[in-house]
Amino acid sequence: MRGLFITLEGIDGCGKSTQFEMLARALTDRGLPVTTTHEPGGTGIGRQIRPILMSKSQTGLDPLAEFLLMAADRAQDVAEKVRPALERGDIVIADRFIDSSVAFQGYGRGVELAAITAINRLATRGLEPDLTILFDLEPATAAGRLAARTNGPTHAEDETATTRFDVEAIEFHRRVREGYLKLAAEHPSRIRVVDASGSVEAAHEQVMALVMRVLSPEYAR
Repeated sequence: MRGLFITLEGIDGCGKSTQFEMLARALTDRGLPVTTTHEPGGTGIGRQIRPILMSKSQTGLDPLAEFLLMAADRAQDVAEKVRPALERGDIVIADRFIDSSVAFQGYGRGVELAAITAINRLATRGLEPDLTILFDLEPATAAGRLAARTNGPTHAEDETATTRFDVEAIEFHRRVREGYLKLAAEHPSRIRVVDASGSVEAAHEQVMALVMRVLSPEYAR
C-alpha cells in the first residue's frame, strides 16, 4: 500500500511550522502511521547541509548554488526517508518540498524556472505530493511575526531563531509569495490555499478539513 504525501508551504513567518506540528500530532493521536520531515535538514546528511543554507553568516552564497544544495538535500530526503515511508503505507508530512525551490530560488532569487523544474524532477525521481497546503499571508504581517520571535529556532539545527531568508528585504518575500500564488493557480487540484492571517486554531481547522478529504478509507476510519 502506498501512503499519502502531504507538504506544507508558505513564506517565512506564515505559521507553517506550527501547523506542521499540529497536523502531525492530530493524525498521530488518531492512531495513524505518520512520518515527518523538513527541508533542509530532514536527514543526517541534510543536517550538515542546513547550516550552509540557513545561517546568516553565509552571505556570499550564489542563488544557483543555493538551489543545488536544496536539491541535494531533497534528493537525500526522498531516497532515505520519504519514499521508504510511503512504501510502507505511512502518511508523510513534509515542512517544505519542491514548491519552495520554485518560489524562493525561482521567483525570489531569479534562478531559471525550467532548470528548477528539471532538477526537482531528478532529485525526487518524479515524486510529487498528493496534497500541498499553502499558508498565504501578506509579507508585512509575516515580517512582524518574525520580528516577534523570541523562543529560539523552529528546528534545533538552526544556530539562531532567524535565518538568511528571514532577514531578506520585504520585496524578496513579496516575490516569493507571488510565486506561490502562481503555483497554486497552476496546480489547483494539488495546492490548496489556507488563509494564515487569522488564529492558529482557525488555520488548523482548515488544514484538517483539507487533509480529511484526501485520506483513503483505511486511514479515515
